[in-house]
Amino acid sequence: MNKYPEEKPPVKPVDPGILPEARTIKLDNRIPVYLLNAGTEDIVRIEFIFKAGNVFEKIPLLASATNAMLNEGTLNYSSSRINKMFDFHGAFINQYTDKDLGGVVIFALHKNLKKILELAREILFLPVFPASELKAMLKKRLRLFLINREKVHNLATDKFYETIFGSDHPYGRQVVADDFNNLEPCMLRDFHKKHYTTGSLAIILSGKINDKVHETINQIFGGLSSRGSSQIKPAENPVLRDSIKTHVKKQDALQTAIRIGSATINKCHPDYPGLKITDMVLGGYFGSRLMKKIREEKGYTYGIYSSVSSLNISGYKVISTEVSKKNTQKAIDEIMKEIRSLQSVPAGRDELNVVRNYMLGELLRMFDGPFAVAESFRSVWQYGLDNSYYYRLAEKIKTIDADEITSLAGTYYNIDELNIITAG
Repeated sequence: MNKYPEEKPPVKPVDPGILPEARTIKLDNRIPVYLLNAGTEDIVRIEFIFKAGNVFEKIPLLASATNAMLNEGTLNYSSSRINKMFDFHGAFINQYTDKDLGGVVIFALHKNLKKILELAREILFLPVFPASELKAMLKKRLRLFLINREKVHNLATDKFYETIFGSDHPYGRQVVADDFNNLEPCMLRDFHKKHYTTGSLAIILSGKINDKVHETINQIFGGLSSRGSSQIKPAENPVLRDSIKTHVKKQDALQTAIRIGSATINKCHPDYPGLKITDMVLGGYFGSRLMKKIREEKGYTYGIYSSVSSLNISGYKVISTEVSKKNTQKAIDEIMKEIRSLQSVPAGRDELNVVRNYMLGELLRMFDGPFAVAESFRSVWQYGLDNSYYYRLAEKIKTIDADEITSLAGTYYNIDELNIITAG
């Protein structure tokens, strides 16, 4: 006897609904603050964002080293004292540098927010970059760098950036071991003076926020003297080069890393949402065409993925995998076949429905909780966009058809323009 009902539960379409909007305020000194009141717990996420990414550096490692040293000693506190103060107040700090931005993210209890903001002001604007701490940090990072030089996926990825953006551009410049010996505290101080300024700063607060939060942050940061320009010039746009095929030799490597791709549009381009969907069909998730062909059917790899990423002055698309040496060319040939197939064989209804549901589910996860909301906000804010980008993306996911995907594949995945990088 079948004890389960034969009727299947209804399948409801995924919809992101109304996304939380940021409330924008200006402090007394015109620092922009974006408030995302989307939490129920007494925890606040504060992100301080500066135009201080790799694209602004003239010397390799300068941007990331400056950011990493912010909490390694200030005018009034040692690094150990700073760490103890964060621990005592139940706060957590995370520093980051990417190709475009440098920032600091702090998670703090609501009741300790004022003290944590005061400490953040000290770290952001009064670091001293002690020579002993810098030397110790660079020594540690050099050891990690040398370990990573033994991994073919790192070698291939670095060479990929160099190939598509150029070795003379900050987006593509490779780091070498000697770069860890070329930084001095005075260089970090100069970079900090130019790029960690009130004129370059934006603040994003998320969590349980009330009017007192606004008053507190204005009290601590609104009185800082305006310094620096918000119109800091990054490096020039990278000069796009002819596609090449190149190999990075790594003795005794058991695997060969493959990176195939090129520079492309970023989020500001109207085709970007459609390109994201096209990439998802090709290799953006576990059920993609590349995964089915290269992993499941051919057995060349445990995993293969493609992605499209946005940068402030460019973007790039890349297909990534690792295979055995004997299967390297076979895998490349099959990848090219799948790209050509994407340009000529329309996605079926079932395939497209799976991609739609997957991407809409991912979109929901991007707004699951106040801190995720803050990260999603930043990822469009830095391009001068807002939540309308996500509404356009959701609408495109729902309405794109197979013919548009093949058209976008033909436009943005020109085989002759793709770089092929291998390392192994």
